[in-house]
Amino acid sequence: MNLALDSLHLAAAGGGAGMLLQLAPFVLIIVVFYFLLIRPQQQRMKKHREMVENLRRGDEVITQGGIIGKVTRLADAEATIEIAEGVRVKVLRATITDVRGRTEPAGRVKTRADEDDAEDKRD
Repeated sequence: MNLALDSLHLAAAGGGAGMLLQLAPFVLIIVVFYFLLIRPQQQRMKKHREMVENLRRGDEVITQGGIIGKVTRLADAEATIEIAEGVRVKVLRATITDVRGRTEPAGRVKTRADEDDAEDKRD
């Protein structure tokens, strides 16, 4: 009986390193999946979320259904898109896949006085 217990102890002591070698391919597969599939998908989701959060009125967008239009109104989860003159469609913001043309933020309107000042500086 001592012989059986001794062989069990030896198998258990040597099995720790063997177990680690058996798990190494699985760990390697998980690491490869993370870097090739999971991480790039998370980065794409983050980029899409930022794009949707930065939508503004006047942006030309494409929806998942392939509809191209201009954003006329934004709400929390919805956007109203004008796809033709007088034709507006309400879509979820998450269904907007791309922004084709961005509108510039409204800047200061130039006045006649600004133009005169610019001419004075040139002289």
